[in-house]
Amino acid sequence: MTARETIRADVAAAVAATPPAPMPPGMVTGRAMALSPLVRRVLAPNPSVMTGPGTNTYLVGVDEVAVVDPGPDDPDHLDAVAACGGDRIRWILVTHTHSDHAPGAAGLKRRTGAELLGWDARDGFTPDRKIGDGFVLEATEFRLRALHTPGHASNHLCYLLEQERILFSGDHVMNGSTVVIAPPDGDMAAYVEALRALRSRRPPLRAIAPGHGPLIDDPKAKLEEYLAHRAAREEAIAGALQASGQATVDELVGAVYTDVPPSLHPLARHSVWAHLRKLAGEGRAISDDPDDLGATWSGDSS
Repeated sequence: MTARETIRADVAAAVAATPPAPMPPGMVTGRAMALSPLVRRVLAPNPSVMTGPGTNTYLVGVDEVAVVDPGPDDPDHLDAVAACGGDRIRWILVTHTHSDHAPGAAGLKRRTGAELLGWDARDGFTPDRKIGDGFVLEATEFRLRALHTPGHASNHLCYLLEQERILFSGDHVMNGSTVVIAPPDGDMAAYVEALRALRSRRPPLRAIAPGHGPLIDDPKAKLEEYLAHRAAREEAIAGALQASGQATVDELVGAVYTDVPPSLHPLARHSVWAHLRKLAGEGRAISDDPDDLGATWSGDSS
């Protein structure tokens, strides 16, 4: 089984074994909710342990509308998005091509005729226009700037609404949980670097509109929380590896993720693997085959 097939199987098992959390206040599926003068949110009906309340689809603008993350290919959800924006929807942007964010793009395009924009063609998504870091979408009322934020996915883009300093963060930052980083496409070193870049951005962000969960109104605190969490996990993994002399990813999950339900340990091992690969790049861990999820690791790289 490839690494990609393994993460898909682990996600499916976690979703089946773990019921979704209660719906946060103000999160209602199928109904457009105004978050700011320029932003509305329509929540998709796909709650799970991976997606939280579901995938957030955002509509940006009034006279001209850009949709960020059309979500799953759910007809009722796409009908609700199209009804909200009508013939004013001109662009459909995806943050990345995972199955809860991009599959609805083709169906929404059929309903609206809007242009599809994204990093690349992957996972069944084909953009009409490939865009990258620094791309700016100019509309009559707003500017959306694309920021390349790899880590969760190598083709991940966040979109900054410059007029309101709101960041549409996809799965780079979520509200209610941390983010799974699954190699080989997931990269922990790139992920941490991208978080730090957002934290140091000037002028600072006013809010983060995540792919899952409610609006984040204290971006600095959330980014600090994410960075502290990753640093703590990394040091715990490095410490457990050093104490054991050598260990597999699964052994380290059991030693480090004592605060996480066992049903989620198959998912956690992908992030442990990502941390180990980051530590290897820094000379703090070694393995005969860092590209193998089942390999044995050592804390002594000498």
